[in-house]
Amino acid sequence: MNATLSIYVATAVALTGLGVYGVLTAADVLRKLLALNLLGSAVFLLLVVLSARAEAVLDPLSQALVLTGMVVAVAFTGLALALLTAVQRRSGHADLDADDDAGAD
Repeated sequence: MNATLSIYVATAVALTGLGVYGVLTAADVLRKLLALNLLGSAVFLLLVVLSARAEAVLDPLSQALVLTGMVVAVAFTGLALALLTAVQRRSGHADLDADDDAGAD
């Protein structure tokens, strides 16, 4: 594996680490959503890098899979943001750890 591919693999590993850290530690749903997008980007980067490692020319199948995954990720993010906005308007907060019983009294 040449030095350029090693840099891309290291970047994918770093993005994966940041995404997992964000999902595990963030209390805000928006930050968790951003962390999930980081994880998806790491997977897409790794798919492209691994297909480039095998051959001199990129495999069109892996490129098609990554492009389809990116479209699905954008649709998922848009839907999640719409749901998050609706929940925040209804409840007044977007935290997962917020106490819902406090407003019921």
